[in-house]
Amino acid sequence: MKTIKEIIDYLESLVPTAYQESYDNSGLLVGDKHQSVSKILVSLDCTEEVVQEAIDKHCNLIISHHPIIFKGLKKLTGTNYVERTVVKAIKNDIALYAIHTNLDNVLHGVNTKIAQKLELLDVQILIPQSTSLKKITFFTPPQNLDAVLNAMYQAGAGQIGNYKNCSFSTEGLGAFLPAEGAIPFIGSIAKQETALEKRTELIFPKHLENKILTTLKTHHPYEEVAYYIQTIDNKNQEVGIGAIGNLPNGMEEKEFLKYLKEKMNLPLIKHTKLLGKKVFKVAVCGGSGSVFLQNAMLQQADVYISADFKYHEYFDADNKILIADIGHYESEFYTKELIIDLIWKKFANIAVVLSETITNPISYL
Repeated sequence: MKTIKEIIDYLESLVPTAYQESYDNSGLLVGDKHQSVSKILVSLDCTEEVVQEAIDKHCNLIISHHPIIFKGLKKLTGTNYVERTVVKAIKNDIALYAIHTNLDNVLHGVNTKIAQKLELLDVQILIPQSTSLKKITFFTPPQNLDAVLNAMYQAGAGQIGNYKNCSFSTEGLGAFLPAEGAIPFIGSIAKQETALEKRTELIFPKHLENKILTTLKTHHPYEEVAYYIQTIDNKNQEVGIGAIGNLPNGMEEKEFLKYLKEKMNLPLIKHTKLLGKKVFKVAVCGGSGSVFLQNAMLQQADVYISADFKYHEYFDADNKILIADIGHYESEFYTKELIIDLIWKKFANIAVVLSETITNPISYL
C-alpha cells in the first residue's frame, strides 16, 4: 500500500510546488504524509460536502485543485466553512492536498487540458515564466567529465525544450595549493599545482537545485568541488501562465462559440461583441485570467477564453479580440480528469474516484 508521501512526491516531480504563484498555498494542508492511502477522492474544491463524500466512499486523501486554506488559520472553532471543512477532515483522519497554480503553470497542466478539449494544435505557454531556470558551472578533470555529466543529466539538468543532455564545455588550466589536512585528487600538500580541467555549464529548473548539487558533489572526483550557480532570465517555455494554439480549421465567431459551449459543456458564455472575422488562434487561461488579456492580444489571438472578467474589463478588448468568459468553475472542470490521469500514469492500482459533488458556488436560472 502506498503512502501519501509517495503520491505527493510523484505529483510534485511532475508539478513542482516551486511553480505556484506567491499568493498560493498548494501542497499538503492537512494530514500525516506517512499515512497509507486507502482511496483518493479528486475534486476541484474542498468543502464540507466533499469531505463527507470522502467519508462515504472510504477515501482518506482528498486531492483538490483549489486549496481550502489560503490564509493562515488562527483558530479552529468551526465558525466558517473553511474551519468546518478542516475540522471535519481532521476528525475523520482525511488528508487534504491541493495542486493549484503550480498545475496551472506547467505545460502539461490545466490550460493544455482546455486546449486538448478544444482540439487546438501547436499549443504553447501564453506567458512563459522567467527566473525559473538556473545555470550551474563546474570544473572537472577531462577524464571524469562524462561520468559527472551523465549523473547530472539523470538528476534533471541539461534539458532545453525537446532537447535533452545539453551542455557546453571549454578547456582551461586550473591552479590550486592543497593545505594541511586536504586529500587532493591531484598534487601534493603544500605544493602549488596546475591541472587541465573542463569548465562545463548546464541549465536546470530551479526546484532541482538541491538534487543537482548533491549529484555533482557525489560524482565529482575532487574533495572540494568548484562551482557556481546563476539565476537566468531566459523564458522557460514549459512553465508559465495560460496557453495558446491554433484551430485545425478557421471558424466563424458564432460557430466557434457554439463549438466552445459544446466542447466545454457550458450553460452559457459571456462574450464581447462579434468582430466579423474568423477564429484561427485561440488563447486560454483557466480560472481568473482577465489580467492577461493584453498578452493574448500581443500574441495576436483571435479569441481569449478565461473567466471572472469585470464589467469594464470587457471594454479592454477594444474591438481587437473576442473575449469569451466561460466561468471559473466551468473553465477548470476538467482539471479533475487531468489529476486522475497524472496519478494513474504511475499508480495504476490505486483506487481514485472523481468527486460527484458540485462545488460551483454560482447558479444559473
